[in-house]
Amino acid sequence: MKMIFRWYGVEDKIPLEYIRQIPGMTGVVSAIYDVPVGEVWPMDKIMSLKAKVESRGLKLEVIESVPVHEDIKLGLPVRDTYIANYCQTLRNLAEAGIKVVCYNFMPVFDWTRSQLDYELPDQSTALIYDAEVVAQMNPAAGDLKLPGWDASYTQQDMKDLLDAYKTVTEEKLWNNLRYFLTSVIQTAEEVGIKMAIHPDDPPWSIFGLPRIITHKENLERLINLVDSPANGLTLCSGSLGVSPDNNIPEIVRHFGSKGKIHFAHVRNVKITGKKCFEESAHLSSAGSLNMYEIMKAYHDIGYTGYMRPDHGRMIWGETGRPGYGLYDRALGVEYLLGLWEALEKGSK
Repeated sequence: MKMIFRWYGVEDKIPLEYIRQIPGMTGVVSAIYDVPVGEVWPMDKIMSLKAKVESRGLKLEVIESVPVHEDIKLGLPVRDTYIANYCQTLRNLAEAGIKVVCYNFMPVFDWTRSQLDYELPDQSTALIYDAEVVAQMNPAAGDLKLPGWDASYTQQDMKDLLDAYKTVTEEKLWNNLRYFLTSVIQTAEEVGIKMAIHPDDPPWSIFGLPRIITHKENLERLINLVDSPANGLTLCSGSLGVSPDNNIPEIVRHFGSKGKIHFAHVRNVKITGKKCFEESAHLSSAGSLNMYEIMKAYHDIGYTGYMRPDHGRMIWGETGRPGYGLYDRALGVEYLLGLWEALEKGSK
């Protein structure tokens, strides 16, 4: 198992030097953030990012994410151009030594929360999701900004995009995903990259939009859309784990035994009500997930892929990108590596 850390490039407040000092850290997962969605990632930008990472003694072998243009998800005629661009980006990334590309197929919105700085009893702050609060939000009115939302959208752009999705059912979204993967997976297999889809976060519909990467049965459907070793999962315990119906250790064992987990996001969450949750410390007792059993499942399947701690709280007075501070994620790394060492030594 290779432990890595999410880094948001030169704009990230957390320097690579600090990441390297986390015991057990082998590399970072990052992306190119200044290329418009749908355009080819230039080779020089990719190599510049790789050089920055490697100059600090870390590896860059995973990209999170190469965004999928909305016109692909909508199934519009221009999607062929964007898919061709996506395939060329994969070729460029492979030339730079990238092994895994994480992506998602969530319409319009990436991970969504109702509050980014909810104060927990210990006075740390965390991301939370309250279904009643989200139900009162109106993205078409431009009255909210949350992580993962494209700030380049005008209010009219957002309204037009939401209107366009009114005719897109879950089944149509599945068809559009199949169309995308038919070309992309072929290219990925040719160049030696593994594609790893991230579950929808949260794993249910928001604002009436279809969401399909939500539970075990749909993950199974996903890997069967295109039969290839390159077609697999970013298995995020936090995204899937906020639904009590998702048994994360069982899901890890099922898909891990098939070699379909290409990237692992491991974090804990505390379920506080129906479609309501708080993001917690990684420790099992801090949330609703049994982190020991999750790590044991990865160990039992002989997982040798990439793993990273996921969203953390803001602790010790730190400020920064919500969910992506240094301190709590570093604590999460050491907790996960401690569990892993115990599992390794206990199996001998």
